[in-house]
Amino acid sequence: RDGFNAQSLGVDLNRKVKEARVLMVGAGGIGCELLKNLVLAGFGEVHIVDLDTIDLSNLNRQFLFRHEHIKKSKALVAKEAAHKFNPNVKLEAHHANIKDPQFNVDWFKHFTMVFNALDNLDARRHVNKMCLAADVPLVESGTTGFNGQVQVIKKGITACYDCTPKEIPKSYPVCTIRSTPSQPIHCIVWAKSYLLSEIFGASEDESPEMDHSEDSENAKEIEKLRQESQALKKIRESMGTEPFPQLLFDKVYKDDVVRLRSMEEMWKTRRPPEPLEYSSIAEAASREDVEKTLKNGQRVWDLQENITVFRDSLERLSKRTAKMKASSKGDSADPTITFDKDDEDTLDFVTAGANLRSIVFGIETKSRFDIKQMAGNIIPAIATTNAIVAGLCVLQAYKVLRGEFTSTKEVFLSPFAPERLLASGRPRDPNPDCPVCSVAQTRVLVDMSRATLKDLVEDFLQLELGYGEELVVNHGDNLLYDPDETENLARKLSELGIKGDSFLTIVDEDDENPRVNLVLNVQENRTALDGKPIKSLDIPAKQASEDSSTPPSPIPRRKKSVPQSNGHTNGNGTSTSLAVLESGSGKKRAAAEAFDGDTPSSKRSKIISNDADDGVIVLDDTDGAILIDDD
Repeated sequence: RDGFNAQSLGVDLNRKVKEARVLMVGAGGIGCELLKNLVLAGFGEVHIVDLDTIDLSNLNRQFLFRHEHIKKSKALVAKEAAHKFNPNVKLEAHHANIKDPQFNVDWFKHFTMVFNALDNLDARRHVNKMCLAADVPLVESGTTGFNGQVQVIKKGITACYDCTPKEIPKSYPVCTIRSTPSQPIHCIVWAKSYLLSEIFGASEDESPEMDHSEDSENAKEIEKLRQESQALKKIRESMGTEPFPQLLFDKVYKDDVVRLRSMEEMWKTRRPPEPLEYSSIAEAASREDVEKTLKNGQRVWDLQENITVFRDSLERLSKRTAKMKASSKGDSADPTITFDKDDEDTLDFVTAGANLRSIVFGIETKSRFDIKQMAGNIIPAIATTNAIVAGLCVLQAYKVLRGEFTSTKEVFLSPFAPERLLASGRPRDPNPDCPVCSVAQTRVLVDMSRATLKDLVEDFLQLELGYGEELVVNHGDNLLYDPDETENLARKLSELGIKGDSFLTIVDEDDENPRVNLVLNVQENRTALDGKPIKSLDIPAKQASEDSSTPPSPIPRRKKSVPQSNGHTNGNGTSTSLAVLESGSGKKRAAAEAFDGDTPSSKRSKIISNDADDGVIVLDDTDGAILIDDD
């Protein structure tokens, strides 16, 4: 096999392939195909990271897995199956979350390149950020249905994953979901994020699908809805008893509906809901009747069938909760059950609950199959699409191994496009306003036993790096400090959730001449530091001169962008970047170069957040990434 590879690739590239040490994150639809390709191509060492286990629904496209592998680790089984293709390749499997502390920046630096085969925004953004911090090339890929996409990301040379804003997951106003549903999706969200959560999980207030932005405009209605939630919590206490199904049914499908009907103004222009009473419509059903109903998930159930499934799934979930409480022995908080599209108990409950809600409001009911797609944000995965995208990943990887980053392509697979099946274009330049890649980065060594936020803000940022008073410190989505938020200054960084390999973003609040954002990668020092508890590993400390109370800052200022017609460059266009980018080259400076020059001190600016919740499917037809819930 090696001889044929050498003939196809050339001796030099084949040698680089055999010496390559690569990381593949995700062993699902794309991951199985990609791992097969990497092994057959002879990549010397491949590490596989995936926290998921194999489910029955994976077997139609994730070909490394068989029925006997269900409930086993995807990473471990993929390693065993793929190793048979080429025993000369070294495979390492990690059944873990890529966001675990063990997978830090130093660990990423050991790889020649990283392949993303993930299915959610949060993990993709994390790997993107880690590869930028470690300066390791990333081959990003995704599929949704028949469409696919591959993109090479190299720090300072090409756009990163966050250079293009991603679609925010859809949320729905609370009052629409709870009071005036008009579409099947409203009833599905109600059953999934409200009813299931209130009975078996956390409160709906924690659900990302429930939009509370209009709460203040509907204060009275919101207060009544909160009272309904409190009443549900009391009913929850009767879980496991014989009256429990009827108590819950009458509460949400009769009492709450009667209250809504009494608000006559609400129904002047829409059909009022019709309450359902358990005792007058519910009929006894045998186990055989239940199984017959559940057998065909693509048929829309009638009223009696939905009541039967509602009652049966409620019993199953109640028994699961009781077992979980018994096993916890009171050592922790009450156990919770959350919705999972592959969990039949929760799917049956949400299907029946949503359909009964639809019947009350005169909305079209849906089959269990349809509700699974809608509640799980699923576009069906296509095995052929995964195979094509995985092949494109390896073709781009060859260019990465040669160091030909400007020759890589962003490739889009669009079978129904009128022009061609595969469309490709030159890699986009980094977005000068990207909050992730167009920043200055440095590592700091921190003595966690004594370092406080005050040490970071006053001694390190202001005294050594020349920041003024109006700086902002963010840890992810959490604001740790700004001039109006000073209560955390005396607290230790460890008390604020900061640990080894955390990322802190320091931002400037000067509207006229802000500096680029500074990202600090926290490195925990295992032994006590002499002197100050925070020291930079990359930036030389600069002290104030005798005639200046504030030292000049080594953090470059942001250059003003030249307006562009379409937001990114074309073959003849040029793009300006931050001061951290070299003029004319479009390449990011190394840390040492970026911090050589002194610039005057001034005021600072807040971070522009580009985060979004995970669990949504996004397809940006021009230059965005494609995600699919293909776990």
